[in-house]
Amino acid sequence: MHNISIARITFAVLVLWTTFLTACNYQSVSAADKPNVLLISIDDLNDWTGCLGGHPQAKTPNIDRLAGRGTLFSNAHCQSPVCNPSRASMQTGRYPHTSGIYFLSPDLQKAPKLEGLDTIPERFAKHGYQTLAAGKIFHGGDQRFFQEYGGSLGGFGPRPKTKISQPHGHPLWDWGAFPEKDEMMPDYKVAQWAIEKIRTIPDNADKPFFMGVGFYRPHVPMFAPKKWFDLFPQDQIKLPVINENDRSDLSNYAIALTNEKHVSPEHSWVVSAGQWEHAVQSYLASIAFADYCLGLVLDALDKSPHQDNTIIVLFSDHGFHLGEKQRWAKRTIWEDGTRVPLIVADKRYAAGQITTKPAELIDVFPTLLELAGLPKDNAQEGNSLVPLLENPLADWPYIALSSFGKGNFAVRSEHFRYIQYRDGSEEFYDHRKDSREWDNVINKRAYAKTIKRHKTHIPIKQEEILPGNSTGHKAYEAASRFVEN
Repeated sequence: MHNISIARITFAVLVLWTTFLTACNYQSVSAADKPNVLLISIDDLNDWTGCLGGHPQAKTPNIDRLAGRGTLFSNAHCQSPVCNPSRASMQTGRYPHTSGIYFLSPDLQKAPKLEGLDTIPERFAKHGYQTLAAGKIFHGGDQRFFQEYGGSLGGFGPRPKTKISQPHGHPLWDWGAFPEKDEMMPDYKVAQWAIEKIRTIPDNADKPFFMGVGFYRPHVPMFAPKKWFDLFPQDQIKLPVINENDRSDLSNYAIALTNEKHVSPEHSWVVSAGQWEHAVQSYLASIAFADYCLGLVLDALDKSPHQDNTIIVLFSDHGFHLGEKQRWAKRTIWEDGTRVPLIVADKRYAAGQITTKPAELIDVFPTLLELAGLPKDNAQEGNSLVPLLENPLADWPYIALSSFGKGNFAVRSEHFRYIQYRDGSEEFYDHRKDSREWDNVINKRAYAKTIKRHKTHIPIKQEEILPGNSTGHKAYEAASRFVEN
């Protein structure tokens, strides 16, 4: 018995000593060799980029060069087509139907289901990272989540004294050439902030950095200096290709949910006011300007000692309609509403890769944990995308799930989109034949088995919608008259 006790004590001491040495080694590795992280957000950017081909006139050389340096997830989707729930979901690793945050309010810290959960920068800070950001990474209150926050630096401003193009409606809904100089734009200021930080952080810093850079354009107001508009002469603008009968195979509920009580202009007004070409021009100009600001940051990183040890993730929070399905803006679970740019660039993996496997913004958190060598969090609801960085053609059993209010879900696989609404109506699109989602084939027998498989991904348990008075709340309530009690 005595010998057994000594053996146990000796074993325990060895375990403790090994643990101590491992911890010491981890600390030294984390400080000197852990990769930096640069997380870049571009607000309200759909697939109108060169690398995604969403619009033939889009000019995004810097987004495209970043895609050429990493892996482009060409079939990536947000979890909700609204800023707040999309960003809250991505930053906490929880779906909207888990948190109850489906719309523009409430704030993520007011969701009981998210209480006590780390956001991405908070988790990295706990593992020895210096966290800092400027601009829009969260949907407001970013200073709460970063050790250093450079500010919004003007947010959605500046704005003219009187609206340029849309005289009525929400104050932010406007478009046109304004102001005069790049230097007056918040995104330029955000880029300059990031450049200064990248230049001044030494390569032998005590801590690796996690830096968030959040650009506000092309979010409305779609303003940019005139030189960016000159890249897209208005008389040469190509409008989105639409089908006037596109909504004929949709339910009344689907149309009401995506059109009633919204703050964006009605498509009929945009057309009758002669503003369609101008609005498309403004969106393209705003994208080009945001891309330019991105390029300034990438150039600074490339000239810094951090260029070989920095993971870059670029994303947008949701898609955007510019007349497709006869509507404008976000808040739909069709392809135009959920598809987003998502690029992961890490020099440990091959450059210039493209994968068509379905990816989600909720996957960013577990992906960054794995890339940074931090502990996996099994409670998160997303999946690490590292297997697709290793092999873009790898077997991938996952789908992308998006929602807009309880009971309204879209399931996106590699080739199909299935939608189920709260009233029981459904849609199904075959993207191999119908990338614009004009033909709802939900009743075609040839797709019956495939539709059945997609249905299995609709969540059974769905949290109730947390209270709020946002546009989404109002649209959801307005459409409820089509739901049988």
